[in-house]
This record gives sequence, structure tokens and C-alpha cells, in this order.
Amino acid sequence: MSNLIRTISSDGSLFMMAADTTNIVSEAQKIHHTTKVCTAALGRLLTAATFMGHMLKGEDASVTLRINGGGPAGSVIAVGDSSGNVRGYIQNGDTDMPLNEKGKLDVGGAIGKDGFLTVIKDLGVGEPYVGQVPIVSGEIAEDITSYYATSEQTPTVCALGVLVNRDKSVACAGGFLIQLLPTADEEMISAVERSIEKIEPITTMLAKNMSLEEICRTVLSEIEIEVIGEYDIEYRCNCNRERVEKALLTSGREALLEMAEDPVTEVSCHFCNKKYKFSPEEVRKLADSK
Repeated sequence: MSNLIRTISSDGSLFMMAADTTNIVSEAQKIHHTTKVCTAALGRLLTAATFMGHMLKGEDASVTLRINGGGPAGSVIAVGDSSGNVRGYIQNGDTDMPLNEKGKLDVGGAIGKDGFLTVIKDLGVGEPYVGQVPIVSGEIAEDITSYYATSEQTPTVCALGVLVNRDKSVACAGGFLIQLLPTADEEMISAVERSIEKIEPITTMLAKNMSLEEICRTVLSEIEIEVIGEYDIEYRCNCNRERVEKALLTSGREALLEMAEDPVTEVSCHFCNKKYKFSPEEVRKLADSK
């Protein structure tokens, strides 16, 4: 089980979330059989969706993040619910890239910069809110920061990281997100800037087995904070046969009757790769319901 922590400054002008998403990203890697760089890309977006989903109110609320910068990895999608549980997939998960000039996984190269980060917030009532910003770097954390600055006018610091072993397994993954509230004064802003200048990468802190509370207090070393909640989060797909039937119905009667000519119609879920099989009789029954 992965976990997430929420903290707030003693004066209430800042809040911070941190998450260890190692198990989530590991599950995603096993489902999608991703290369190292694609595991890092998908893992970062899943971690961001964990934070952004957990910030929503309402049991049925969800957030969908989609990033596509024209790079070889194609579209990367992550969906988070209001409990912080996530699911996701990457279009071309077998994409491989040489290391970048810093000797790191080239997530930005795999994603590309010629495109957009799209954020869809569905609160379960009314029309979903859709925000879109041009990709800044394709490294994802900077793009999330840009989204908040541009679309929600909220000063935000976001760090996301995935450390992948030689055998493609996930060593550790996680991140943190800091947001300044309207009551934050210049001293608070300066304190945040000074604090984050001297921190280690999030994966380094996780690899040292630092607790999430220790990470929060280390990242905000000059600011007094208190923990307001700790939560279990996981990779969770909400697909089921009924949802797949509804998706098939959108194909239309003629397409369904065409499918019914096959011995079996098989539909795979993008997020968990679970396969749903329908007999010709079941497909015809769906067609007749149109």
C-alpha cells in the first residue's frame, strides 16, 4: 500500500502534501510492461494525479491528467479519485530513450514539448472543468506547476520522482506538492524559496527510508508545520462488465451487429489490461437494446 500525508503551516497560509507512490508505480509497471523512461513518465503523472485527486471534494469527484508533447511515448493519462487512488496508462510504453545530458532518464524527451497538459476535473455534478496549458518541459513536475500558476493562479511547488532499477522494477517513487494560500506573506514565500533550495531529490529522501512527515519537515525546514491527515492510496481501476457494455453501446447498432459475426468479442481495459469477453448472442442483445 502506498501512502499520502497532508500538512499545514502553523499560520494556515501554506499546505503541503507528500506521497510515497512506490507500490502504485510498481503496479503500473507490471500491468503495462513499461521501459524505464516510460515507467518514470507514467509514475510521475500518477503521483501528480494522486495529489490533485485528493484535493477534490465529493466521493464521485475525479481528475484526469493527459499530457502529450509529440514525443515518442505518445499520450500519458492518469486518473485520480478524491481518496487519492489512481490508475493510468501510456500510449507507447515500450519507448526507450538514451539518458539525457545529466545522465538521467529523459522523460522530457519521451514526452516532448510540442503539446499540452490537459486537466479535467469532474466533481460529479454539472459539466467537468477543463484546463489546458502548453507543455513547459515534458518533465511533468514543471508542467503541473505551470498549470496551477496559469489556470488556477495558485503559487505551487511540485516535485515528482521515480527511481527505476536495472531490471525495470521500481526502487522508489513519490513526490510532494506545496501551495501558498492567499494569506501567505512575503516572509513565508521567502522561507519556502530558501528551504527548497537546499533539499535533495525526492527519490533520494525516499531511498533513505525517510518518513513522509520527515520529508515534509525537511523540505519546509524553516516553517512550522503540523500533520492534518495520513491516508492509504493505491492503484485502483474501476472497470467492470457493465461499464464495458456501456462503452460497446456507443459503437452503434450496425457496428455491434458486425462484431456479433465474430466467435467472440474481446475488450481490454486500458488501465488494468483486464479482458472482457462477449459471445455473439450477448453482442446481438446489446445491439437490440439500441
